[in-house]
Amino acid sequence: MRERLTELGYLAAWRGVRLLPEGAAAALGNRFADRAVRKDGRSVRQLRRNLARVTGGEPDDALVRRAMRSYARYWIEAFRLPSMSTATLQRKFEMNGYEPVHERARQGLGSIVALPHSGNWDFAGAWVGSVAGDPLTTVAERLKPEGVYRRFLEYRESLGMRIIPTSGGDRNPQAALGEALDDGHVVALVADRDLGRSGTEVEFFGEATTFPTGPALLAIRNRVELFTANIHYEADRAVCHITGPVDTGTGRLRDRVAATTQRMAASFEAGIRAHPEDWHMLQRFWTADFDPVPVTVKDS
Repeated sequence: MRERLTELGYLAAWRGVRLLPEGAAAALGNRFADRAVRKDGRSVRQLRRNLARVTGGEPDDALVRRAMRSYARYWIEAFRLPSMSTATLQRKFEMNGYEPVHERARQGLGSIVALPHSGNWDFAGAWVGSVAGDPLTTVAERLKPEGVYRRFLEYRESLGMRIIPTSGGDRNPQAALGEALDDGHVVALVADRDLGRSGTEVEFFGEATTFPTGPALLAIRNRVELFTANIHYEADRAVCHITGPVDTGTGRLRDRVAATTQRMAASFEAGIRAHPEDWHMLQRFWTADFDPVPVTVKDS
C-alpha cells in the first residue's frame, strides 16, 4: 500500500507541475526547498556536511538554502521536461564543448560522457538527442516501488534516451553499454555516487571516498574517449561544460582504472567547487561518513 501511495504521489507531481505556469512551478519548488531547510531533517544535515567538505568550512544558511532550491529546481524541471518543446529546451539549456563528442558520433564512433549529480543532467540528455541528433544510452538504478522505476524509465525514453537498468535486466550492463559504444552512441554516466561502495578509492576535496569504475573500464576496454561534464544553473538556464578527453594512460588495467577515475574525480571537483550549490548530494558520500565512529571510554 505504501509503495502504491508513493507511486501515486510521483504521478500527481508529474502531471500537476506541468499544468502550472513556469513561474508558479518555480515558486512552488522554492517553497518546498525553504521548508526543508527550516525543518533541518537528515538529508539537509547531510547536505551541510557535504558542503562543508567542498567549501572548507561550515556552510552558511544562505548556501544551504540555494543548494536545496537547486535540488528542487531539478525536480520541477524534470516533471516539466517531457512536455517541453525543442525551442524551449534550447532556451533553457546551454551546451559548451560538445563538438568533439558530436564529431565522433557523426563518424559512428562512441564516446563516454561522465558527470556528477549537478544541475540538470536530464536536460543534457534531452539536448543530445533532440538538438544534436546523436543517439544516447545511459543507465538507471532500479528504484522502488517498481511503478516509479517504470515511470522514470518511460520518462527518460520519451526524451530519446536508451536506458539500461543497473540490475534486474536481461543483459550485463557493461556488455550492453559496450555494444552501444560499438554502435556509435554517446554513453552518459552519472558517476559520482558509488552505490555499492565497491569502486576505486579517490581523493575528493582532500578526503577519501570511492567512485564507480564503470566509466574508466568502459573507456579502456572499448578503446573510446572519455569526456567529463559539469552542469550548473544560472538564473534562466542550465549550463553544461564538457572537457576532455580524459587521459586513460598505459600499463596494468587496475592501475589505469584507478588513475583515470582519479582524473575524472578531479574534473568533477573543479566544477563543483565553482558551483557548490548545484551539487545535489544529500546522501553520505565520503568514506569517513560510512565508517563507524570508534567508541571511547567517555562515550561508553
